[in-house]
Amino acid sequence: MKMSKRIATSAIALAILGTAPAFVHAQATQNQKQNQTQNSAVEDWNTPPAGTEQAQQGYKDGIQAFQLDMAAKRKIDAQASHLYVHPPVKNDARDSYRASFVQGYQAAQKHASSGGGE
Repeated sequence: MKMSKRIATSAIALAILGTAPAFVHAQATQNQKQNQTQNSAVEDWNTPPAGTEQAQQGYKDGIQAFQLDMAAKRKIDAQASHLYVHPPVKNDARDSYRASFVQGYQAAQKHASSGGGE
């Protein structure tokens, strides 16, 4: 009788321990899916559109400029920003930088107004 209880107890313990990795894997998979969904929502508005390196930097700078303007309670205007007025690129890339800067600034403004502000 003692021997059958030991065998039964061992079998139950193995069964429980054998299913634990399946639960852990399922939990990890669910967490990864949630993180991917959250990351894609973030990337939708703050990922620069394809273009030149200067244009992508302009987009990123526009986002940062908006966030800084909000934090400092300055006038919300992309064209009043120092980086818009004095872009850190060569003359031939200024128009592209400025256009992307405004796009990034407006994307951050729209994101903040929709309740996703940082």
